[in-house]
Amino acid sequence: MVHTLQVLTVVVVGVMVGVEFSVAFVMNRIFKALPEDSGQLGRAHGGRMLGAVMPFWYVGSLVLVAAWAATTWHAPGTGLLVTAGALLLLSVAMSVLLLVPINNRSKTWTPENRPADWKDQSDRWDRYHYARVAVIVAAFAFLAAGLAVA
Repeated sequence: MVHTLQVLTVVVVGVMVGVEFSVAFVMNRIFKALPEDSGQLGRAHGGRMLGAVMPFWYVGSLVLVAAWAATTWHAPGTGLLVTAGALLLLSVAMSVLLLVPINNRSKTWTPENRPADWKDQSDRWDRYHYARVAVIVAAFAFLAAGLAVA
């Protein structure tokens, strides 16, 4: 049972990291290269779609890491899991405090109603997102190390 939890946790967090990495370094570059208003419309659609899924994915990942740490509390590598959990908790806080407010605005924008500073807000979201990706990549690395020690 513990091995199933370990593998499930690493897969769920790993796929989440892959999606967020793709948003940061692939999708947003594609959106910026699209003509006229297509990029902004693509970002708005992505904000609606991923904005509906990611809260469950982030919190679910944190719950899985906590469950893994709790079930192997006195085993080698627990400190790695606790560190991964702390980093995931930081990523949730970053999301709620920094990224979600911008996303909630930008997912409703159209070329007709977007604010004059929409590009600045999008660029700010991107910078925060890069930082969050770094945090969740580090969390994933600690999980992988925890799995190697287990």
